[in-house]
Amino acid sequence: MLLAAQASQGGGSMGFLIMMIAIFAIMWFFMIRPQQKKQKEIRNFQNALKEGDKIVTGGGVHGTVRRVNLAENVVEVEIARGVVITVDKNYVFANAAASQNTAR
Repeated sequence: MLLAAQASQGGGSMGFLIMMIAIFAIMWFFMIRPQQKKQKEIRNFQNALKEGDKIVTGGGVHGTVRRVNLAENVVEVEIARGVVITVDKNYVFANAAASQNTAR
């Protein structure tokens, strides 16, 4: 009788372990993986920046890329006629032209 009780307890802990692994797998599939894919897309966009691209910075500033300085990892962005700001390339997050097309 005592052996049967111990065997059933061991099976319960194995079920709990399987449940925890399943919860982690579901969390990874629905939360972590999509975030990693989004970060990869942003990194690819940042590496492909060129003059004339319409962009949105992390602060929400819309503008047009005027110059990309790879040595200093910065982008010069024209936000109004004759107004050029320098932004760290890592803070350029979106293609403004593509986001405007999807909003319509």
